Amino acid sequence: MIDSFFEELSNEIHNGVTERGHPFRFITMATVGNETTARLRTVVLREVNDDLCLTIYTDGRTQKMKHIAVNNKVSFLLYHPEKMLQLKVEGIAQVVTDTNRLNTNWQNIQPNSRKDYITEHSPGSAIKNPDHVEYIEDKNHFTMIDINPLKIEYLKLKRPNHIRVLFTKADDKWNGEFLVP
Repeated sequence: MIDSFFEELSNEIHNGVTERGHPFRFITMATVGNETTARLRTVVLREVNDDLCLTIYTDGRTQKMKHIAVNNKVSFLLYHPEKMLQLKVEGIAQVVTDTNRLNTNWQNIQPNSRKDYITEHSPGSAIKNPDHVEYIEDKNHFTMIDINPLKIEYLKLKRPNHIRVLFTKADDKWNGEFLVP
């Protein structure tokens, strides 16, 4: 029985990449560097492999990159409002260094979307006018981050009883246990 919940969460995470408009396409990511407060932001889920490794894209100069350099433990929150399904994912972030993979993915980014990775100044820098952002054409700050999940908490809000399951990964195998919702 518990395997069916893992199958559902796996399918829904994969659908976040493959189905247009799926609520798991845009997810909330939390990081903590040397600070005492978690920083949250919305990121786009770009890839999911069979082991549920999640991939996102970012500019290499962002605050999340600074946090990951100090503390590579991250978490994600995914919520599907129609299915009343919430997933909390905890994992280890790894910056992708494979130049072939980076170049292939960079080439697949639409030209108008590449501007997110070619600004003169780093994301979050103060500017006087949003219409005057400067772009550089000869280099980019495109970065990919893989997140290998270690825990996934499944919460299905339903009647008569909510269902909550904690899945943990050990020795490349997922194990689940029911929790009090």
